Amino acid sequence: MEASYIHQTSDRKFSDLYLCYCGYDECASGHSFGPAVRPNYLLHYILKGKGQYHIGEKRYHLSAGQGFLIFPQIQTFYQADTSDPWTYIWVGFDGNSARQYLQDIGLTRQHPTFQCSYADELKQTVLHMLNNNTSAVMNQFLSESLIYSFFSILSRDISTVIPTQLEEGNLYVRRAVEFIQDNYSLPIHVTDIANYVCINRSYLYTLFRKYLGVSPQEYLANYRITHAAELLRLTDLSIESVAFSCGYTDALVFSKTFKTHMGQTPSRYRKESRQTA
Repeated sequence: MEASYIHQTSDRKFSDLYLCYCGYDECASGHSFGPAVRPNYLLHYILKGKGQYHIGEKRYHLSAGQGFLIFPQIQTFYQADTSDPWTYIWVGFDGNSARQYLQDIGLTRQHPTFQCSYADELKQTVLHMLNNNTSAVMNQFLSESLIYSFFSILSRDISTVIPTQLEEGNLYVRRAVEFIQDNYSLPIHVTDIANYVCINRSYLYTLFRKYLGVSPQEYLANYRITHAAELLRLTDLSIESVAFSCGYTDALVFSKTFKTHMGQTPSRYRKESRQTA
């Protein structure tokens, strides 16, 4: 069972670097997120267990003492190991100087993963952030100091991690993913994907499970729901129009699928996401 503790901030007094949200997750076996994009920087640090992180064509196998950075508007996917799922802390942040500060400690688009030996200090800093859960002026200053402390701890002992070498068989998966990304708005099915890459459904399923940890159907559904959520947050399209824009021919089926993935109906998600924006 997943244990998750989240703190989200809204009132911001600072612009160079500021905390957006933070959390602590004890992930369930095989728990995954994405493929999806984030509106801000999001850094995960693994306290125990292991998992994998995908960004573009690069795949990283990561474990305790290591972490990964998600960049704004860059599609990523990550998943906990099935036998030894990871527990991690995470910090979402942004600001005019965020990119420069990340570069200063060696984190870039080319090197988005790292390792650091100060696990206890990083964890305590995030737990302190979680406890600092009011919008009082004093706590806004405290949150600001804590995000800088987090960077300070990382800067003491940080090194990048080399991506796992991709195998030749992953070429089928790459082509399949590209097909999904280009055609998710159409009513495509797994058979269409398999036909496009010229392999049978069974082999496609085996490859997806091996390289992405999910089935082709799960990947397609995750991709569609991620884009649907973005449309719900950023547009005033009707629920039916959002469904059709994401490849669903039946709005009721879309609503049921959305609730299964997101834990709430599309209309409820739209309302709550705009209240916290």
